Amino acid sequence: MASQGKRKRDTDGVANGAVLANGSGTGGPHPDNVAPSKVDLQAMEASADIVEVIDVRRLKKLVLGFERKLRDNLEARMKFFDQPEKFMESEMDLDEEVKKLHALAANPDLYPELVRLGSVPSILGLLGHDNTDIAMSVVTLLSDLTDEDVIGESDEPALVLVDALIENNALELLVQNLGRMDEVDSDEAACVFNTLSIIENMTEVKPAVAELVCERTKFLRWILNRIKLREFDSNKFYASEILAILLQNSEANQKRVGQLNGVDTLLQAVAFYKSRDPKTSEEEEMLENLFNSLCSVVMPMENKDRFVKAEGVELMIIIMKQKRLAYGSAMKALDFAMTRCSAACERFVDVLGLKTLFAAFMGKIPVKGKNRGDRNYEEIEERVISITSSLFGSLTRGSRRERLLNKFMENEFEKVDRLMELYLRYSDRVKAESKRLDEPDDDDDQMDDDEKYLAKLEAGLYTLQLLALILAHIWASENVGIRERIGLLLKQRRLSREDIKVVLQEYHDNIGDTEGLEERDKRRGKIQRLLSSM
Repeated sequence: MASQGKRKRDTDGVANGAVLANGSGTGGPHPDNVAPSKVDLQAMEASADIVEVIDVRRLKKLVLGFERKLRDNLEARMKFFDQPEKFMESEMDLDEEVKKLHALAANPDLYPELVRLGSVPSILGLLGHDNTDIAMSVVTLLSDLTDEDVIGESDEPALVLVDALIENNALELLVQNLGRMDEVDSDEAACVFNTLSIIENMTEVKPAVAELVCERTKFLRWILNRIKLREFDSNKFYASEILAILLQNSEANQKRVGQLNGVDTLLQAVAFYKSRDPKTSEEEEMLENLFNSLCSVVMPMENKDRFVKAEGVELMIIIMKQKRLAYGSAMKALDFAMTRCSAACERFVDVLGLKTLFAAFMGKIPVKGKNRGDRNYEEIEERVISITSSLFGSLTRGSRRERLLNKFMENEFEKVDRLMELYLRYSDRVKAESKRLDEPDDDDDQMDDDEKYLAKLEAGLYTLQLLALILAHIWASENVGIRERIGLLLKQRRLSREDIKVVLQEYHDNIGDTEGLEERDKRRGKIQRLLSSM
């Protein structure tokens, strides 16, 4: 998933954050092609008196100086509104006072005092200043004040500041200012980057910001438009990361993206890589962010339908057939889209997805530079198992289910053999974990039954349960050849159908009601029928 930690990146050759308050940069990219942190900048700029250790008394002087220069600038603009040369000096003075406020970034414990002094509305008001250099200065200031390196150890003061920013419409003003930035030069590109960093930092301090910024502003629309651009740059990369963060734990945001035609936008963005791989590690990470966003956005049922209508199933199969870097991500997106979605499962069979799926099921997974013991290979393998389980759960009758079952009869039941091989492997892993949990241990003694169940899930219990479901489905088909093959394989390991039923029963008993009691009872009823058939 996208990292929750803030990443400093270069914006088209300009060191982000190295742009000073008046918009003029220190020039050139950081030696490592990564923008220096705000703490680094504070150290670099200490000689210019931009950063200093201050106390409440000094803060009051800074605020007073800022408010005075702000008033002078407003008066000069009103008096000489048609003579810019006569208010330019007041704007340079105001810009200098904004610079001085950067000293607060070294003293986050003073944030509550800044809020108490009532300067937050004045600072935010400059985001709409006619002089975009002034607005960019304020963006840089807010990026410094909210930087995770600065507020990491100051949770309460940071929350006071973030609450004040929200109360004074910072989100709305920041997004409006984004609309003024066309990124034609490095200063504007850096301003966009810093705006994204402010929103991310505010979300880190107050998670509710993730939904507030989408509810109150057109930020989601801006991000979707940004990732539409085919050219890769650091701000498109950052926008993809922010989008993944906004969507990962918010059903409201997932639905909003669907309503903004975001499913189609994301599909278009990843389609660019169906026959080519990313050129850099940053572009590769951006692609991962886009797929993570796609996986999140198809969780609501209405967005699964949008995914099917936008030919998302077909696109994912095409990407997998190309066997490029996005293979595993496409498999993951299909897994999310097909979970409890009959339309997606039916479309998958109709467009000949079974051939691609069962090639992976048999172990033909194109993971370059990896071997079967690596987590990347294993994750794709688990996605294949999950998709197969979804197909059996959704295709309850008809020719599509017959085509699915026929796969397990091909080549002398080789896929039944493979299914049992996977089942036994995961069964051994879960048994080993259960044995470990049952042994006396100072840590495990404190674990309750729910915690132990979660530990077994981490060890592969969920995948084992899905494998048991698939076994139960093909057993319920009443195909004599399949049943004989399963019986033979179980006998060879001195197991019986009862062992599979125990796994299924545990799965049945632990299905929760997060999707409602009706859905829970429906799923439990299906499993109960499978248990009866065995």
